[in-house]
Amino acid sequence: MASEVGGEQRCGTGARLRGAREHQGLTVVQAAEKLYVDARTLEALEAEDFAALGADVYVRGHLRRYAELIGESPGELQELYASSTQAARPDLTRIPRSEPGSGTARLVLPALLGLALVVLLWRVLAMPGEKPQPLAAAPPSAAADAATGATAAGATQLALKFSALSWAEVSDATGRRLLQGLYAPGAARTLSGAAPLRVILGNAPAVALRVNDQPVKLAGLVRHDGSARLLIDGDGRTTVAPPRLAHGD
Repeated sequence: MASEVGGEQRCGTGARLRGAREHQGLTVVQAAEKLYVDARTLEALEAEDFAALGADVYVRGHLRRYAELIGESPGELQELYASSTQAARPDLTRIPRSEPGSGTARLVLPALLGLALVVLLWRVLAMPGEKPQPLAAAPPSAAADAATGATAAGATQLALKFSALSWAEVSDATGRRLLQGLYAPGAARTLSGAAPLRVILGNAPAVALRVNDQPVKLAGLVRHDGSARLLIDGDGRTTVAPPRLAHGD
């Protein structure tokens, strides 16, 4: 379904997002700051480079939030996205078969095994999971090293559990990013870092926090749009984080 922005008709998902953003007078960086995501995420959406965003659940989540920000129809963009990716999915009904007496029966089994491997890989990549979208996530090895080193120094421990889709970002006192990504319902993460920890949540009511194994009450710390920016000190005390002017928040 086509959309008209500024008198020009646009039919593609990326073109509609880009046109609506420009109609709102926003740059990619400004829109990313409002959504608390990396600008590369929005660039990938506008370029229709959906593979760069990870599993289907993350693409749909980003599409919905971006559409709502710039005044586009989330439902229509979801339909466009679904139709554009349908052709890329493997046709599971087309299985190679050997002709009787062709002398190539011994080649069928390796072909079937190869197809099964492709199908399994596609299902794993397409299945909604708990991993953060890969554009902004820190390498697992680096995050593990940071957590290990911080724990050895008696750092603050933070546990997060997600009951709905939410963006989360955590940095320690040195500025090292310990966690960043869009998390699906049911996901849980535990990490440690040098206090104070800086925590940014896109959908704070959907995230349960425990600091040093003690529950954190977010009353009075959540903004009107549902986001929250917190500082957690070494004693587990939680306060509203001051803005970081260098990062535009």
